[in-house]
Amino acid sequence: MAGKFEVYQDAGGKYRFRLKAGNGEIVATGQGYASKDAAHKGVEAVQRAADGASVEDLPKAA
Repeated sequence: MAGKFEVYQDAGGKYRFRLKAGNGEIVATGQGYASKDAAHKGVEAVQRAADGASVEDLPKAA
C-alpha cells in the first residue's frame, strides 16, 4: 500500500500535515499553517521537492 499525506487541525488551531508510510507509521510531519489551504500547499511543495531529491550524508557535528 502506498503512503499518504494527512492534513489535520491541531489542538492550537493550526493546520498540519503528516506523511504516513503504507504500514501506518508516521515518517514526516509539517509545520503549523494558518489555513487548511496553506497546509495543502505545503504538501504540494514537499511532493515537488521530493521528486528526484538526492540523499546527502552530513558530517558528524563537532
